[in-house]
Amino acid sequence: MTVKYTEDHEWVLVEGDTATVGITDYAQNALGDIVFVETPAAGTEVSQGDDVAVVESVKTASDVYAPITGEIIEGNEALEDQPELVNSSPEGDGWFFKMTIGDASELDKLLDEAGYKAFCEGLD
Repeated sequence: MTVKYTEDHEWVLVEGDTATVGITDYAQNALGDIVFVETPAAGTEVSQGDDVAVVESVKTASDVYAPITGEIIEGNEALEDQPELVNSSPEGDGWFFKMTIGDASELDKLLDEAGYKAFCEGLD
């Protein structure tokens, strides 16, 4: 299992040829109380950087981007009834979608945990 991060504040948990994607604790904290999440449909082909999900909070709405190219295999249906899972467990039960890994080399362009922490420190 490997976890990578994007500069758009998504995390990617790589397990074999599957990637689970969500938003980071930093992102959910910046958004505030999450009130709605729209996840992509299974079977959707996405390219790295495509907007594939939406998260709305009491403050704003934001897109969630595909960190890599692949096919969506599952959206987190629990978020339909419990969008607050993104706040309480952003890097656990609050995941957004699972996808195939279409081009593993794209993972090399993402940040590791130390790189992501340094990136976030530069934002504060």
